[in-house]
Amino acid sequence: MGCCTGRCSLICLCALQLLSALERQIFDFLGFQWAPILGNFLHIIVVILGLFGTIQYRPRYIVVYTVWTALWVTWNVFIICFYLEVGGLSKDTDLMTFNISVHRSWWREHGPGCVRRVLPPSAHGMMDDYTYVSVTGCIVDFQYLEVIHSAVQILLSLVGFVYACYVISIFMEEEDTFDFIGGLDARSYYQDHVELKPVNLRALRSAPTCTFTAWSLPLMAQAQRKTTSDDRLPDRWGWPSTALP
Repeated sequence: MGCCTGRCSLICLCALQLLSALERQIFDFLGFQWAPILGNFLHIIVVILGLFGTIQYRPRYIVVYTVWTALWVTWNVFIICFYLEVGGLSKDTDLMTFNISVHRSWWREHGPGCVRRVLPPSAHGMMDDYTYVSVTGCIVDFQYLEVIHSAVQILLSLVGFVYACYVISIFMEEEDTFDFIGGLDARSYYQDHVELKPVNLRALRSAPTCTFTAWSLPLMAQAQRKTTSDDRLPDRWGWPSTALP
């Protein structure tokens, strides 16, 4: 299979997915988003596995990658619904941090054009509460940036899913062709062994005859010598002659 095929396209897609996942992982670490951090970590491992399977012609690894892309699309759809507050979800909850902290997305305070100001807390407030941080002038709100990131992941995953299915089918066809030629065809292997069995049986049946003939050669030679020396037949003149064996 040449380079300009689905295999090379899948390799490029896996490389793009790795870069986008690493970029997203960095900003999720900065925002202490533990749920996305765990998902990105698993995604990076599976993409590396799929990349290895594509390069080394391992269809099983690509199957694992294909199954994971479906799960990854589902997870990113959930993130989109979370930040757009679809289905009763709220972006102001601590779901992405496993309720460990009150941190939000890093893009909430550091988005493009955002100006961050820390307001003095009230007597009953805490500096860690985001209600005392004023963010103004953002060109794009943080929830839309998160939605864009998830949409890019969904797009790459869907294209990767299609190419992974195509590459798996190509690998299976190549294996079937190799087996049909005679590389590892189980049927031809079985037929060859079945055809050899009668030959082995004939060899076994002829073995005792050959052994008996070789063992009887000295006896036959001794009997012939005895006939030559003792058995004399008179010829027409009365003289004894040697009998033909």
